[in-house]
Amino acid sequence: MNKVELYAPRTMRHRRTWTAAAIVLMVVFFIAGQLATIFGVLKPMGFHQADLNTQWAPLTIQLLGFGVTALLILAWVGLFERRSPAALGLNGQALVRYGRGLLTGAGFLIASIGLAWALGGYHIEGIGVWSAPSPILFLPILCLFAGFMVQGATEELMLRGWLLQLVASRHGLVAAIIVNAVVFAVLHAGNIKPSLELALALGNLLLFSVLISLYAIKEGSLWGVCAWHTAWNTLLGVGFGLDVSGAKVAVQSLVVDLAPNANAAWWLTGGAFGPEASVATSAVLLAGVVYLLANGALRQGARYSTPGLG
Repeated sequence: MNKVELYAPRTMRHRRTWTAAAIVLMVVFFIAGQLATIFGVLKPMGFHQADLNTQWAPLTIQLLGFGVTALLILAWVGLFERRSPAALGLNGQALVRYGRGLLTGAGFLIASIGLAWALGGYHIEGIGVWSAPSPILFLPILCLFAGFMVQGATEELMLRGWLLQLVASRHGLVAAIIVNAVVFAVLHAGNIKPSLELALALGNLLLFSVLISLYAIKEGSLWGVCAWHTAWNTLLGVGFGLDVSGAKVAVQSLVVDLAPNANAAWWLTGGAFGPEASVATSAVLLAGVVYLLANGALRQGARYSTPGLG
């Protein structure tokens, strides 16, 4: 497929980071952001790694710390590549696209959880904050939502904003989607110990990356997938009290508390990784990929051809 620019035209002034260098820089920027958060904020406040699974405050701080990585990426793109945030997909109609992305992400997550529940994977364990509603109970929920907004947007900026368009401009859309999906899955490969749950989770992460890449390509913007990622993670951990990529969110659920049924197969509930390692999630994600491909997402990605620049 032809080389393309996904989100904005490229000019003679713009530079491109080599793909391999961009992958290395992503890891460096991510580690730098995490270290800055851990040693600059969490450690001085007395928090430890174990607190992330038991307290909402340190988890919120860690999620907000992803913003350091986002700033490093924007600085690199602006100073070295001489491009604006619009070239990474942070372009027009932000509110409309973000709102639509929230609804779409929530819809896909609810469909995945609903299918697993209908097949006997989960049961309702409680009604979360609604058992004794109080304004103070909504504070951690709002804080975590803000944290997931930053975390989701940062991961999308790294992968669907920067890496996806870099590879597409050199090697075309198909190669860009494949490289993006593999990198996204590898970045989550250490979330839990090697297991069948992890293997299925990585397969679903590949599917999720393909799906969300197609959505960004179809919209010609990053705003929607930033919101999608946020809605998915927030509803999964805060809405239903389930594991998010192998991690528990220590907060009372906003919707209902779900728990895996004791006799349910791990491949239905996702086991230690959570619903993202469920075959129900596989089915929903695959259906989304088929729908977007059938509706010409790849064709719509060819809005701007890549000029013959270095």
